[in-house]
Amino acid sequence: MNLKKIIPYGSVLILIGLFIFGIFVYLKVFTANTTNTTKQYVLIPSDANFGTVKDSLAKYVKNMDNFIYAAEAKGYNKAITPGRFLITPNMDNYSLITSLGRNVPVRVSFNNQETLQKLAERLAKQTEPTAQDYLTAFTDPDFLEEYGFTADNVLSAFMPNTYEFYWNVSAIKVRDKLIREYKKFWNEERKAKADSLNLTTIQVTILASIVQKESAKVDERPRVAGAYLNRMKINMPLQADPTVIYAIKKESGDFDQVIKRVFHNDLKLNSPYNTYANLGLPPGPISMPDISSLEAVLNFEKHDYIYFCASVEKFGYHDFTNNYADHLKNAAKYSAWVEKQNYQR
Repeated sequence: MNLKKIIPYGSVLILIGLFIFGIFVYLKVFTANTTNTTKQYVLIPSDANFGTVKDSLAKYVKNMDNFIYAAEAKGYNKAITPGRFLITPNMDNYSLITSLGRNVPVRVSFNNQETLQKLAERLAKQTEPTAQDYLTAFTDPDFLEEYGFTADNVLSAFMPNTYEFYWNVSAIKVRDKLIREYKKFWNEERKAKADSLNLTTIQVTILASIVQKESAKVDERPRVAGAYLNRMKINMPLQADPTVIYAIKKESGDFDQVIKRVFHNDLKLNSPYNTYANLGLPPGPISMPDISSLEAVLNFEKHDYIYFCASVEKFGYHDFTNNYADHLKNAAKYSAWVEKQNYQR
């Protein structure tokens, strides 16, 4: 037997086998395997296993067997990373698995939520924690005590804006970042302005929430704030319709209802949020005021106006006066206009 001939033939067969295996692996790992025609994001929960991942990718992957092969070869099936991940068109399995290890942040936004529940629901739609997770974090007794909030006014702590988080962030981490932004906003200069009004930062936020609900016109808000502050100086009830609307919603438990009109009987509603029946500010904000409303209170317009009523000539604005007789005339004009609209509520 000629060993010199047998050994080269064996080497050739091994090389051919390796070549074929290499092609097999290449086709499994590096062939385009995603079906989406635009970039998409897939969400992998914190408790996900490999089966969960496969289910999440089912509508994006052409050949699931090839993906499984590549995932097992890279060890991904035993090291799942939770989060939000980018899938682009025609990704091969290698690129797909690599992308599944790169958690992409999500831009989380919220504004003008009327209650803590609404804020929690809004955040839950954009991140992994549930609304209950957020409510638990926001009303944690130690957290409330540390920062001087109550369950009624803790909504003051959260500044409407757009923030960046990982989708699988914890509710506590979201809360802690939001409170850092709150503390950043309330710098020494703004605190000094609040002190000059004889208001706490929380009270400024409560008043700002009323100002914002009262006027959608940013340029008018400092004037509205000035009128409310003038009322507070003379110990006059705020008599703010938006607080009555909030009280009606709170009593019914339905914050989704749209209330366009306040009736005289509503002004008798027994609620701490009814500023016709109670002197001073309500126990908490009636919405999340944005920065323009907070600044409107801190930098209110100085004037002697006490009364104001929605204008029928300048839609969206108000007519202001320091004379009650003139206010009654303005109110009569507005009431006549409202009657023509036939608002039932």
